[in-house]
Amino acid sequence: MSDTRRRTVLKTVGGVTVVGTLAGCLSDDPEQEVEPSGNSDDDDDDDTDETDDTDDPEADSSLRVAHLSPDAPNVDVYVDGDAVLEDVPFRTVSDYLDLPAGSYDVKITAAGDPDTVVFDETLELPAGAFTAAALGELADENQPFDVGVFEDDLSDPGSDARIKLVHASPDAPNVDVTVGGDPLFEDVPFGAAGTVEVPAGDYKLQVRPATEDNDGDVVDTFKFSAEAGTVYTGFAVGYLAPGEAPADVPFDLEVSVDASYGEDEEDTALRVAHLSPDAPNVDVYVDGDPVLEDVPFRTVSGYLDLTVGTYDIKITAAGDPDTVVFDEAVELSAGAFTAAALGELADENQPFGVELYEDDRSDPGSDARVTLVHASPDAPNVDVTVGGDPLFEDVPFGAAGTVEVPAGDYKLQVRPATEDNDGDVVDTFKFPAEAGTVYTAFAVGYLAPDDAPADVPFDLDVAVDAD
Repeated sequence: MSDTRRRTVLKTVGGVTVVGTLAGCLSDDPEQEVEPSGNSDDDDDDDTDETDDTDDPEADSSLRVAHLSPDAPNVDVYVDGDAVLEDVPFRTVSDYLDLPAGSYDVKITAAGDPDTVVFDETLELPAGAFTAAALGELADENQPFDVGVFEDDLSDPGSDARIKLVHASPDAPNVDVTVGGDPLFEDVPFGAAGTVEVPAGDYKLQVRPATEDNDGDVVDTFKFSAEAGTVYTGFAVGYLAPGEAPADVPFDLEVSVDASYGEDEEDTALRVAHLSPDAPNVDVYVDGDPVLEDVPFRTVSGYLDLTVGTYDIKITAAGDPDTVVFDEAVELSAGAFTAAALGELADENQPFGVELYEDDRSDPGSDARVTLVHASPDAPNVDVTVGGDPLFEDVPFGAAGTVEVPAGDYKLQVRPATEDNDGDVVDTFKFPAEAGTVYTAFAVGYLAPDDAPADVPFDLDVAVDAD
């Protein structure tokens, strides 16, 4: 186990090296000029105002973690002994954890192995935002493993965009980053970070070994769209020569959006429902970040607040990221959606798949709104009646329907669908509907569990979507 140390995070944050920035013609538009931002991660000039923000209990600080060590295993992260991130893979950049300014014990261990400690220090966090980045290699072939702490400027860049570069490629030399041959970042050593502000636009970043004239051979290029009012960090990760490295991880640029002050974006929300009765517990990733872990059958998550756009949704067996059961880009418009895992891995009755449902969470007033999702793999089309009167008619597997009903107590009767809605009742469920409340009822499990791939009897799971 490593020795516990204390590190004070000031404006020079961990001794991170300054990188230079130059003005230049830095976009495909020859008239688009870039001015130096003047922001660098150790521009203290020996006159830093070291006011102790930690004495102010109201001062806000925030901390995120970036796993940038290519040969390190997945990790767990603890703050003051509490697990705040679990099973974090390489290239993950977490969200910021909001904290009051002060002193925090930060420990990083191998995932699931708290005795294998790779970092254990006390960090003094003043007001501001910080990234604790795992850098280097456990093998120590090119760069020793360490954790660098970087101060992040999340203030509004106005009509420009702010970009920070962190050099985290262990076998790469000092680098220049140019656009159209003009320098954006100069002579950046491993473990250093620097910041520039640029006009909004589309850029083609060229990464080169550092030279006096910034004209080294281009080793890689990356397209980058900079939006006005947005703050980014680009983490240069992996190896230039992965075939000769401790891990076969090629060089790449991982870009995170740290803050956005642009035009208000439309909101959307997404939740996940695990309704596949013979599937194992699952982990769910959105754009590569784990958002739900070890989710069992019949779980309906809370809504994840997002902005309108396209998201990569991946579902894997819990703890086994290589066993992928779903991996698709999902386009979300404004509103609320449920991504439901349906069917069976055994494919005896219905094939496994993920369906996306749009959820109406608007206020139903004095009534209640109820959506039914048919997720029972061996059930036929169904009618749902109340006192023999149809509430839902002829609902096939995988389909959903919505009704509004007066508030009150209901006894729902589930029947095989018939023309007159008079099929034999296969199950009944009591359902109290409250005024102004939105529900989704998921019909799950098997009508004949003894003959099914999983011994899971038919049931009705009711979620409150909004109240």
